[in-house]
Amino acid sequence: MKNDKHPNIEYSPEQYSEAEMLERSEQFYNWADERRSVRHFSDKKVSIEILKNIILTASTAPSGAHKQPWTFCLISNAKLKSTLRELAEQEEKKSYGGRMSDKWIEDLEPLGTSWQKEFIDVAPWIIVVMKRVYEFGENDKKINNYYVSESVGIASGFLLMAIQNAGLVALTHTPSPMNFIAKALNRPDNERPFLLIPVGYPAKSVKVPDLTRKTSDEIIEYYQ
Repeated sequence: MKNDKHPNIEYSPEQYSEAEMLERSEQFYNWADERRSVRHFSDKKVSIEILKNIILTASTAPSGAHKQPWTFCLISNAKLKSTLRELAEQEEKKSYGGRMSDKWIEDLEPLGTSWQKEFIDVAPWIIVVMKRVYEFGENDKKINNYYVSESVGIASGFLLMAIQNAGLVALTHTPSPMNFIAKALNRPDNERPFLLIPVGYPAKSVKVPDLTRKTSDEIIEYYQ
């Protein structure tokens, strides 16, 4: 079947010997394993061009039917960040005050999180990842996107790796409910907030929890 919209082109990705593949995969794992969520940021400025490249990298992620159902809102405006912080803290106070179970709060305690979200004001950039549930066609007809949450979740993973690759740090924040974000940013009806991610340099002498990750035996089931 002829495909005029996405014609096939030659594709020749770089290939390596098995020894090189093993070495590269191990090096990449060791590098990725250094990633940590950071809750205390420096207010040091970061070039917008760096953020643009990071977001473009995120947008290379695969998506259902190549619909690319995402919008990345890039925010540095101090007044808007303060508004987002105020609204986020209103919701977080409600969550910590009764929405979340005692066990949930207990599990969060070692991570040093609370209803206070100072990082929204301090970090030089906030990226709000929006998922586009549908698109607008002719006469505002709704055109559905596919596997939206899965696609945007993959793109968000790419985003976090691109942030680390640039030498910056980030935190994934998911205030619930998040409808206030779309209203504050005046986003169209087809977009839903997915993640709020502060991005920047870590604060001086920042500390993070001494976490351990599950081993390969705990996360892999082999079928050979």
